[in-house]
Amino acid sequence: MTSRHVDRRTAVKLVAAAAAAAVAPASLTAATGPDMAVRKVPASGEHVPVIGMGSADTFDAGPDGTRRAALRGVLRNFVDAGGRVIDTSPMYGSAEVVLGDLVHELGLRPRAWLATKVWTRGREAGQRQVEQSFARLRTDRLELLQIHNLLDWREHVPTLRALQGAGKVRYSGITHYRAEAHADLERALGAEKFDWVQVNYSLAEPEAAARLLPFCADHGVAVMVNRPFADGMLFARVRGKPLPPWAGEAGCASWGQFFLRWIISHPAVTCVIPATSKPEHAADNSAAGRAPLPDAKQRERMRAYWESL
Repeated sequence: MTSRHVDRRTAVKLVAAAAAAAVAPASLTAATGPDMAVRKVPASGEHVPVIGMGSADTFDAGPDGTRRAALRGVLRNFVDAGGRVIDTSPMYGSAEVVLGDLVHELGLRPRAWLATKVWTRGREAGQRQVEQSFARLRTDRLELLQIHNLLDWREHVPTLRALQGAGKVRYSGITHYRAEAHADLERALGAEKFDWVQVNYSLAEPEAAARLLPFCADHGVAVMVNRPFADGMLFARVRGKPLPPWAGEAGCASWGQFFLRWIISHPAVTCVIPATSKPEHAADNSAAGRAPLPDAKQRERMRAYWESL
């Protein structure tokens, strides 16, 4: 596991047993991933696993049976490893529908922590879209409803508050995926009480650590990280290159785990949501959540190594 020559492709072979379970017809096991680290949601004290799952592109499978079969494996591996947080959006094509169908088919709703977004202009249009999301996800309650990419965010705040008051939504949130929007996110978080923010943060896009992450830590806002691999940019940079010889000391058996563990070891980060359509990658991603997480010294060593490549 600490070999310098273990890249993501090799590492996922080491979790073949988990991947095999993902495509087996047997029912889900009772495994809860006791070694996965958890972080507290400041608004409630609830603990959530540090590795979540995104669905942009990957779950936009429509009725394609072959793609849906692979995604069943992704969900099985994710949940059996202790994962719970699943993030989606009406922006992601058929992702909400596919997730709703597969979570229902696999009986995962009691263990799945569902987050989606409102992504439209106008209060009434937003209300209609949210109701559609409930139907697509086959649920009458969401753990988290977010305003996607700050779009018309002031108009949607009353809708979020009403749904929270009615017990249909537990947490409210706001999101963006670009560094130039971080100042706008901070202003929104200062103007209104949001329980969560979702933002881009990675070794390739570390800007959130300058102001936004400290702001969230100081103001009790949970942080969900998107774009952990910077749309594949990180993997492209390390392609064909070995892990550092000390990677095992930081708990990393693949480059994917290296990238994810650097993110989630930031004390202000609550969870990260890598997206994949491959069951073996879901298992590898989940393994990145093992406790203990890298300490400050290891994080700095990881950052310095990345910058030296």
